[in-house]
Amino acid sequence: MAKESNNYQSSFPFTAFSSLKSSFPFVALSSLKHIQINMTSRVERCSGCGRQLWLPPQAVAARCYACRSVTSFPSSSQRWAQVYGSVSQPHHNVVTTVPSNYVAAGPGNGKYPRQGCNNYYIDQPRPAWSPPLVYGRKKALLCGVTYNDTNYMLTGSINDVKSMWFLLVRMLGFPSDCVVILTEEEKNPYRIPTKQNIRTAMRWLAQDCQPGDSLVFHYSGHGSRQKDYNKDELDGFDETICPLDHETEGPIIDDEINATIVRPLPRGAKLHAIIDSCYSGTVLDLPFVCKINSEEYKWEDQRIPTACYKGTSGGIALSFSACSDNQTSASTSAFSGKDVTGAMTSSFIQAVKNEPCLTYGRLLTTMGDAIPSLMPNDTDVIQEPQLSASETFDIFTKQFIL
Repeated sequence: MAKESNNYQSSFPFTAFSSLKSSFPFVALSSLKHIQINMTSRVERCSGCGRQLWLPPQAVAARCYACRSVTSFPSSSQRWAQVYGSVSQPHHNVVTTVPSNYVAAGPGNGKYPRQGCNNYYIDQPRPAWSPPLVYGRKKALLCGVTYNDTNYMLTGSINDVKSMWFLLVRMLGFPSDCVVILTEEEKNPYRIPTKQNIRTAMRWLAQDCQPGDSLVFHYSGHGSRQKDYNKDELDGFDETICPLDHETEGPIIDDEINATIVRPLPRGAKLHAIIDSCYSGTVLDLPFVCKINSEEYKWEDQRIPTACYKGTSGGIALSFSACSDNQTSASTSAFSGKDVTGAMTSSFIQAVKNEPCLTYGRLLTTMGDAIPSLMPNDTDVIQEPQLSASETFDIFTKQFIL
């Protein structure tokens, strides 16, 4: 984001079943793979604690996450409508209004996976709230930190998130209830971009990922660097993102981001990260970084033989970053005329919007050409967007698809 100096609370605590014979602890339907709260959802009450349970129309039983009771329901139960809000303003210069209920129903399990050589996967106390389980092929986490009432406040982060939401939901077909947003505009304390909330949301993003799933992680805010203590960085520094409470809780380092959303990816799944912050070139700690100029490109191997494995579990992870690890990123109002946005986020969205079938190479070069033109009077800014990946490929033949 701007040049820097050195849901969630779920009211749907249930698991629904189409048959009492099913012992699988998640949603099980005989003919449907995806469950979402929609216009035909109905309300029932838990027989154990009396909580309201929002159910899909096919469900004949549900397990309450609050008391773990299983309640069966007669097939003639009345179906109630669940009405979702909609975008209140038309799309205007990319920045738009996001409805307040873009989070799916039902809590997750709140546990950390156990694998990995760092301590980011060890079991930790269950948080007061866990993000929802989402059954679908597309999920996204959009995080914008503005640092209100500080001397390093960023005005464009919230606009970046709104713009990215519009791109994913209105243009690329991501279900709105499979997109989680963390910003300081949220009234729900679990949607504020604190360190704990970002950690919980990242675990939600990778939770139960299956072959064919497409995940997106977008972050707009401050970034920083710190000394690499586990000696897994070629340059001797860990890259970080800075949550709202980073001054007291500390940043989130690249090792943790990699362990949480990269390493769990199974074969056939993919993750795209769009990181608009300073020093963000290798903030996902991916093994390969693409270096490109006007004539050619090459993949640089960032792996250290003695370091922990930083790839996936068979899937593919790709990251578009605002700049290299030693550069800062900037904001601009060039796209909207008045609303400030991150130059990287804006150039990314415009490129995807204007060229539906572009390749990764074309996307990267288009962003690289656009960013300097957005800041013609800021000659001190050297900002080169970066592409990193869990595996190498031909960037000029592989089509970019979210």
